[in-house]
Amino acid sequence: MSESSGFSVRIFMPSGQPAHLRIIEKSNWNGQGLVFPRNIFKEPEVKNREELKDIGVYVIWGPDDPDNPDDLEQLPPAYVGEGEILDRLQQHQRKDFWTHAVVFRSKDQSLNKAHVQHLEARLCQLAKEAKRCELDNRQTPQEPSLSPADMADAELYLADMLLCLRVIGVNFFDKPPESTEKSQILFFKATGIEAKGFVDAEGFVVLAGSTANKNETGSIPSNRADLRKTLLIQGIFEDTGTEYRLTEDYLFSSSSAAAGVLAGGSYSGPKEWKDANGRSLQDIQKEEVTPNDESDIE
Repeated sequence: MSESSGFSVRIFMPSGQPAHLRIIEKSNWNGQGLVFPRNIFKEPEVKNREELKDIGVYVIWGPDDPDNPDDLEQLPPAYVGEGEILDRLQQHQRKDFWTHAVVFRSKDQSLNKAHVQHLEARLCQLAKEAKRCELDNRQTPQEPSLSPADMADAELYLADMLLCLRVIGVNFFDKPPESTEKSQILFFKATGIEAKGFVDAEGFVVLAGSTANKNETGSIPSNRADLRKTLLIQGIFEDTGTEYRLTEDYLFSSSSAAAGVLAGGSYSGPKEWKDANGRSLQDIQKEEVTPNDESDIE
């Protein structure tokens, strides 16, 4: 199924509390997801669920900075695993970083051990390619040997699972969106910086080939300094000697985060990013919400 095709997702909250257990089911899919915060894992509403006794694939994750969990400029730590779900999550109680978990199983028992091993390996592969989380897996899972039919079934399950993950806001496995004909390319130029990017529904995408300042100001927020280091480690920033160069497109949480990381300081993205005519993103956005014909306003 194409991602551009319409689909429906049903999210059921057994306790009536949106922040507690949520059960996710997608139209025309034999899979099922359960997402919940760690602090209720030992409560009966989660631990006694029959679904957790099945085999499946799961993701646990948490904020990079526990003292500032809403910081969108840090890459969250995450772990992908497979097996008997309840037993595996109990073993992960020794891991300190995670605050949330999502598990996926099949409602008709059609997922076998090889299927979930394939899903685990593919999720790890996608996470490493997307570079939007700090993967805690010490070993890279190997894909099992599957028949062509089983491979096709597993990949179809994966596609629907990824859609459900996006619905609940887990985007660790998605590469930055590509620009389209509707994307307005914006520019940011300063000392050591010559960058291009565009606004996306998820944030702000800076395009490959853009350059960033190697120097940092004394007032750079620690989260942005840490992100710059992470981008270097991941190879997204390439040190050319005089500057950093983006080796691939990268999605930042906002235009200000993008400008600040590129410049090595604190910058207002809406003011710094400009179109080819010199209009700032701030002015462009104001024009988009201002009626062209004010005579229509009563």
